[in-house]
Amino acid sequence: MPKERERRIESYGDAHARLLDALKEFPREMWGYRPAPGDWTIQEIIIHIADSEANSFIRARRLIAEPGSAVLGYDEALWARALRYGEQSADDAVDLFRWLRLTTWKLIRELPAETWTHTVVHSDSGPMTMDEWLDIYDRHVHEHIEQMQRIHAVWRTSVSSTR
Repeated sequence: MPKERERRIESYGDAHARLLDALKEFPREMWGYRPAPGDWTIQEIIIHIADSEANSFIRARRLIAEPGSAVLGYDEALWARALRYGEQSADDAVDLFRWLRLTTWKLIRELPAETWTHTVVHSDSGPMTMDEWLDIYDRHVHEHIEQMQRIHAVWRTSVSSTR
């Protein structure tokens, strides 16, 4: 297995621990804070991460078992509104993310080299390889942790300016 792929697989598998560590930085009372209209809250980001991982779970399995098949994109903002992310349990979402990520990580660690040549066709972005799938989902949680850190910084500024 190429070293870069091996590194990404391990990083992919560590995402739940990184998410838990990051969430410790943010007081629960600010998880519903919306920096500006149209921005997501930390609560909504957590639920999005779980829903995204559910999509990733299916995409990985299609890549492995049904190469050449179609995978669907989805409207993330619409899901957040229609599924009322602000009312869902963040704790349940973190647990769901853990389970989905762990089972997929266990699956991809031992894939034969030829499976990494498989592709699917994404409804929004076209052909997707196994390595592209891994790259997207390896980065996904990290990018959202950075987004949550920006929200937290704005919240801290707004709290300190009202004192």
